[in-house]
Amino acid sequence: MKKEFMLSEIKDYIEEEMSTQDIYKVVSPFLFDLKINATPMDDDFRITPGLSREKMELSDEEKEKILSFFGSAVVPGQLQKIIENYITLKTTKDWDDPMVLEKIRKAIVAQKNAYWKSGKSRIISYEKGYSILAYLAYQFPVYFVQFEHILHSLASDGMLKKRMKILDIGTGPGTVPLAITDFYKRLDNAEAAIHSVELYDENIEAYDAIVPEYAKKVSGLTVEKPVKANLVDLKPEDIPDNIDLMIFSNVLNEIRELTIDQKAELVKKLSSKLAVDGNIILIEPADRANSTEFRKLTLALKLQGLGIYSPCSFIWCQGCKPDECWSFEQKEDINPTRLMKKLADCEEAFRYLNTDIKYSYAIMRKDNLSKVSYKVPLKSKFARLADVNKHVGKRINVVCSLMSGDLGDSKYSVYKICDGTTRKQVYTLLPSHHEVPENELIKTAGYGTVLELFNVLVKYNEDKDAYNLLLSRNSTVAKVE
Repeated sequence: MKKEFMLSEIKDYIEEEMSTQDIYKVVSPFLFDLKINATPMDDDFRITPGLSREKMELSDEEKEKILSFFGSAVVPGQLQKIIENYITLKTTKDWDDPMVLEKIRKAIVAQKNAYWKSGKSRIISYEKGYSILAYLAYQFPVYFVQFEHILHSLASDGMLKKRMKILDIGTGPGTVPLAITDFYKRLDNAEAAIHSVELYDENIEAYDAIVPEYAKKVSGLTVEKPVKANLVDLKPEDIPDNIDLMIFSNVLNEIRELTIDQKAELVKKLSSKLAVDGNIILIEPADRANSTEFRKLTLALKLQGLGIYSPCSFIWCQGCKPDECWSFEQKEDINPTRLMKKLADCEEAFRYLNTDIKYSYAIMRKDNLSKVSYKVPLKSKFARLADVNKHVGKRINVVCSLMSGDLGDSKYSVYKICDGTTRKQVYTLLPSHHEVPENELIKTAGYGTVLELFNVLVKYNEDKDAYNLLLSRNSTVAKVE
């Protein structure tokens, strides 16, 4: 009847007596899927048409804003201030009070000690106030920027929509919703409804104090209150329908009571609420233990019927069954926050500075769409990495995905590579004195890029039980388009 109206006008069509807030409670669960926006205005809501759920395309101006942020990435000053105010509110002391800082330092050390334990002794909990403050001070800044990198990659691939429903499972104090909010501040025409699930009351309290405050001035963004639930017990009926992005960020590794197959079954079960063209984003730490376990989980999910969009690409049209796959993405370091600098203003500063971004991730889908559509042509003259043991001491050509940043030193650049066929670890090495324009692409290609390596020498590393493909001046590296 109207292109826009105030929600209070609905009262004229309702027989019983209802307040505008009561009406909103009834209709709000349906608004997003009906492509309707409700903007709070005093005690009322302005009802307007929402955007369609068609593909988001970044404008040149939006791209420039995003790249400018990554050029010197840091948690924005406004958000830092909100977090500092929360610390003041929680402790009843100034956020940079020496006593408060010392308690946060102790909580950071305790969290790090718990993190590096293994088996049943590895218990990570966020039930105490200072454990949340320690997370916000030490882990949050990196995870915040890290997720913006993932959003940027998805947007660049055309995998985001103008209007999206997002679910963050195990949201903590709202790291992912805050990253989404910050990313959306640089977009001109996008809408999103953010839902979340969290177990711990202390995290929910921090979320309620920080996330809505940071998101309140972002047009087109709706942030729902977190659902209190244990991920292990979460059922599809507990979460919304038609989810465009379902996120598990640094949470599945903390569930020690479930096996890899049980975790895969849980994620697969919840994926029933994913939109047909939706994405599941799985993120875990980049350390060897968690990263290798994570790759086993993604393959278990593949066996459950979910496809891997990235970073893995099965270019030989066969599944991957590695004994151990340690693979991770690496980005430029972030700048420390004011809080992090204050914590590091002590004798052991290194304990409280956390600025490097390294993470293992996978994007899963129900439709088996893959970021890389390339398949090795029949009768091509490339050796499979599964057969690399047959070529030790020889020079061969291979086609593979780049699966790590530089793991080497000033003398040798070292990169993990994979073609989806081998059980053994395979690396390509570029000695600094052999770097020439024909092979230097190995140093600048992005994570997951499919490359052709020509004329590489195969060597076996007995100590690591791995194979090295040595690039020389006569070797060529080319990108597969």
